[in-house]
Amino acid sequence: MAGLRGRALIAYLLVCVVWGSTYLFIRIGVADLPPFLFAGARFLIAGLLLGGVMLATGDKLPSTRRDWITLSITGVLFLMGANAIVVWAEQTVPSGPASVYVAAVLLWTAFIDSMVPGGKTRFTWQLGLGLLLGFAGICLLSGVRPGELLRDDLAGPIGLIFASASWASGSVLWKRRPTSTSPYVSAAVQMVVGGGLIVLLGLALGEGPRWQFTSRSMGALVYLILVGSIVGYTAFGYALKYASATVVGTYAYVNPVVAVILGWLVLDEQVTGRMLASMAMILGAVLWIQLSAGRTKTVASNTGEHTVTITGETRAETRRKVAGA
Repeated sequence: MAGLRGRALIAYLLVCVVWGSTYLFIRIGVADLPPFLFAGARFLIAGLLLGGVMLATGDKLPSTRRDWITLSITGVLFLMGANAIVVWAEQTVPSGPASVYVAAVLLWTAFIDSMVPGGKTRFTWQLGLGLLLGFAGICLLSGVRPGELLRDDLAGPIGLIFASASWASGSVLWKRRPTSTSPYVSAAVQMVVGGGLIVLLGLALGEGPRWQFTSRSMGALVYLILVGSIVGYTAFGYALKYASATVVGTYAYVNPVVAVILGWLVLDEQVTGRMLASMAMILGAVLWIQLSAGRTKTVASNTGEHTVTITGETRAETRRKVAGA
């Protein structure tokens, strides 16, 4: 697995902070706006704005059919299959259990990337320990017991499970099929495709008459468009370009921590000892996974004259580099 460094690390940290703040604004918006039209309008408008700016500054749209297909499929998996379902599910699932399901995206990502041939994730005991520690921290932070994740009304939980698996699948696919377009144009295409389909779904479900232009809902929508989508989504794409899907996916563990801290700073919400302990577990798990991903190995060359230091490469890649050194 490749670790995060330089600009990729900055992009990852932006994802952690920005997407940690979106939970609050989604809750505000969904109180007045229908879930699918709300989610779809957010991404469609953000995609059109970002795409317009990038084209005006000289960037180009995808030039190959393969890139269009990849970006369209991942846009549907990320936004229609994941984000829109999360918004819909939070109408009935409390934020605590919802955060556990959303954080499970990292478990799905590691599983899919390690099980499907050609992945960069090697499922080691270090990775497994980090994933379990972080997931336990999320459960502690939210105050949710394992038995409480399944309730009488299974529609919300099943939707959130599907959403986590859909986002993980999109992350792995995007990493496996890199495109030649910039991360910004890629994000714009994904948001226009995914957001447009979500809007059509909302209209088909009859959500149009439920749209309410209130100052609260419009403020939440503007924040989610400019910050949550344009800043957060493009930062996610940039980080994913330079690190494995599993490493970048640790943002899902950090988001609830950021949400708790923002609640304390902005809304004067109480922070308990349990919360502090759980945040320490979560951040410790993320650090453990990052350090495990960035570990180096020294491999002797075939000639025995020098060594090659590698980070998160497969043995086959190492042999090719050593042989050609």
